[in-house]
Amino acid sequence: MKSPSKPHSKPAKAAVPPAADASALAPEIRPGQSVELLKELHILTRDGKLNQDSRRKLKQVYHLYQFIEKLMNELLVREGKAFTLADHGAGKSYLGFILYDLYFKHLPQSQLYGIETRAELVDKSLALAHKLHFERMHFLNVSVAESTSLQELPDTFDVVTALHACDTATDDAIAFGLEKNVRAFVLVPCCQAELARHLNQNKALNLTRTPLAELWRHPLHTREIGSQLTNVLRCLYLEAHGYQVTVTELVGWEHSMKNELILARYTGQKKRAAVQRLRALLTEFGLQALLDTRFTLPADNSVDNETLA
Repeated sequence: MKSPSKPHSKPAKAAVPPAADASALAPEIRPGQSVELLKELHILTRDGKLNQDSRRKLKQVYHLYQFIEKLMNELLVREGKAFTLADHGAGKSYLGFILYDLYFKHLPQSQLYGIETRAELVDKSLALAHKLHFERMHFLNVSVAESTSLQELPDTFDVVTALHACDTATDDAIAFGLEKNVRAFVLVPCCQAELARHLNQNKALNLTRTPLAELWRHPLHTREIGSQLTNVLRCLYLEAHGYQVTVTELVGWEHSMKNELILARYTGQKKRAAVQRLRALLTEFGLQALLDTRFTLPADNSVDNETLA
């Protein structure tokens, strides 16, 4: 008589490595990262997998993190203190949480603020920060423009970031940084539509005034030249206010079409040539009205005689 067969036991699931060994889950993940955070951000699946979409998103955030990390290291060496960072248009706060997990949690007294207009995203970020014990991570449900006058925020900041902050939100982030005497900007602009609207307003007049108006006669070209001109003016504006500006690609164009990365470090040298060229461009494109609103310039006596390289 055969003995009764034993039921087949299911193979045990592989244990998920602890947070200190998060990089064992996928080579893209950095050592020491919180597995729980990566799962909450839906970068890792529940069983610790990294899908293609998450891999692309993680690559963008890491690439931007490398630029920010370098800036923060420079500031710490030069200033020798803890510092504050404002992340404008924070969205789901992928960047903010990874910044905190990799950098801020190792710096006592340093503070990170996320600014976002969508209340449901702010509530989720607050809950996640509380769950992970990220005590020095704060979120505010206001627009970038409104945040400048908030009493809850410090009077000065060291770094301002804005990753794909739409249209004028990038300009508001710049205005915030200038008001807060920020030491460095990290900006990835998106959906620059304001200048295109201004170009459309006086298109017929400009077509008779200058042949350059052919650059934005057709609607598609209006959008493209408006986007390009917006970022050129932003760079000149930052140089006029004493920043050294570098423009580069964030990631390859196959990953994102909104790919321009503007890095600005404060040097205190307000360039007269930048002021002159900014004014000349606004005049040439019929946008002088923006000098009183979007691109307010420092007084001439506060600008040096240094020319642009």
